[in-house]
Amino acid sequence: MRNFIAAPQDLSEGFKDFFDTIGITGAGLVTKGIAAVIAVVAVRMFFQLSNDPKGALRKGTLAIGTLFVAVVLALYGDTLFSTVTAPTED
Repeated sequence: MRNFIAAPQDLSEGFKDFFDTIGITGAGLVTKGIAAVIAVVAVRMFFQLSNDPKGALRKGTLAIGTLFVAVVLALYGDTLFSTVTAPTED
């Protein structure tokens, strides 16, 4: 039987080492978290569709748009937010 125990990792520097082992930065993790929350909101919007066809179509379209924003943010959020820089003092 194989031994499935992973090799030991040096996490002496705390969160920096942890994020390096999972291959994501702290900012990337926050971006993925925001995208996950938006996706949950979009799914909840799907479950709250009404029986009225016009209202259901309107709310469904809004839910699909919200889900699209969540997917784009999850895929490209780190690239989008990497262009935002803190103001520098001259």
